[in-house]
Parts: sequence; structure tokens; C-alpha cells
Amino acid sequence: MDVRQSIHSDHARQLDTAALRREFLIEKIFEADTYTLTYSHIDRIIIGGVMPVNHSVTFGDEIGKQFGVSYLLERRELGVINIGGPGVIDIDGKTWEIGSEEALYIGKGARHLTFRSASPAQPAKFYYNSAPAHHTFPDKKITLQDASSVTTGSAATSNRRTINKFIVPDVLPTCQLTMGLTKLEEGSLWNTMPCHTHERRMEVYFYFDMPDEAAVFHMMGQPQETRHLLIHNEQAVISPNWSIHAGVGTQRYTFIWGMVGENQVFDDMDPLNISELR
Repeated sequence: MDVRQSIHSDHARQLDTAALRREFLIEKIFEADTYTLTYSHIDRIIIGGVMPVNHSVTFGDEIGKQFGVSYLLERRELGVINIGGPGVIDIDGKTWEIGSEEALYIGKGARHLTFRSASPAQPAKFYYNSAPAHHTFPDKKITLQDASSVTTGSAATSNRRTINKFIVPDVLPTCQLTMGLTKLEEGSLWNTMPCHTHERRMEVYFYFDMPDEAAVFHMMGQPQETRHLLIHNEQAVISPNWSIHAGVGTQRYTFIWGMVGENQVFDDMDPLNISELR
């Protein structure tokens, strides 16, 4: 388990590139036949990936012991979005088939989780976020057809994109976790610009669907103290509540966003004019 502590905004502005990457960037999400797990003190979110190739991968009780509980989801909920080939998730004896760009919400109390790929030649890549939970809501699979989707932006501003809201109150109930997948159209490079902050929740961006030599310049920091991180394919960045979170790529890309905090109102944000940024 990789543990990341909370960073005050006054501290963050003093960090050099290497320190910013160490505190906020998650460079490795997927490793064959195992899982990765990053635990952030910011709203207690967990970020990670599961990539079963030659054999299944199980979340055993030993993970929970790292959190002072009997098993991982004893007091947590979890959201999964598959960005790889077709896969299967077994939850306490029930099997869920999860295709590419499909999601699964797993409620508090699920104990035995096993992840499998339909084919080793095209392994599933299960990206997940987990948040503390106080109530058990039913497990639910969400497809692109089930998602609450909206297309926004324009070619003129290089940010034409479709926001697919998989795990949001309009689709299913959760305690606090929300997740979705945003896909940029060909020729569009910017996401979430003009940008915003949201004081009442944090966010994690996971960038993927781009060649090895492509990159996203992820903008972070306070609006008047902006910094950037260079993000490559299948890497994630932790965004505190005080930070902007926007990016521009060397070509189009796709990203998954996950939010944890006080509320689940998607539009509860503090918008910023580009003229305000420094």
C-alpha cells in the first residue's frame, strides 16, 4: 500500500517538480496478475488497478487489516471501471461480467472479491476508487447506455467531449463516491477549461487511451499559484479540494474522474475565469 499524506496549499507551492510528482502523481496503476493500491489521507480515498492476465486476482482479508478492519469493504464502498478487455468480477458468490468502458458499483459489506479476464490475450483492466461508507447500497453494473451522458465544449475551443456519469445520484445511490468517464473527440485537447475548484470534495483523474509518446499537461495548484504535472498513459493524479484540475494533451485522450467528499452534486463547484489564473 502506497500512503499519501495531505498537503497544505502553502506547502505545495514550495515543491519542485520531483516533489510534486511524489506527492500527487500515481505513476503505476496496472501490473499483470496483481493489484495496486494507493491510500490518500485526502478524504480517505483509495485509488488502484487490477489486471488479471494468467490467473485471477483476489482482494483478501489481509488488505482490510492494513486499514484496521476485517476486510477491505467492511466500512467502504468501491467503484470499478474496466478499460481493458472483457472481464468478470465475483462478489460473494455472484458473478458480474464487465466489458470495456463498463462500470460496477460494489456496496459496503462485500467481502470476497475476485477479478478475472475473459482472455489472457486481451486482459481486463479494472480501475477502481474506494471511499468510506456508512450504509450498504446494492451492487449495480452500469453500461454506457445506463450512464447519464452529456456532450459539451466545442471544436473552436479544442474541448469537445462527452462526459459519461457512471456512478452519480441520477444513476444509482451511493454514500459519497462518484465516478465517470470523459472522452475527448478527435482534435480536442483540453478538459475542464475554464477550470474550477470545489471546496467540499476532492478528485482523482486517471488518464488513458493515448500512445506511449503522447502526454497530458495536467494543471494543478491554487488558481493564482498554478503548477503542472506531465502525465503519461494510464497514470493518475490526486487533486485536493483547493486545487484546480484541468489538462491539455498532445493529442486526444480519455480520462476517468472520481470524487469523494461532503456532497454528490456534480455542479457544486467554484468556476474560474481564465483571466483569474496565474
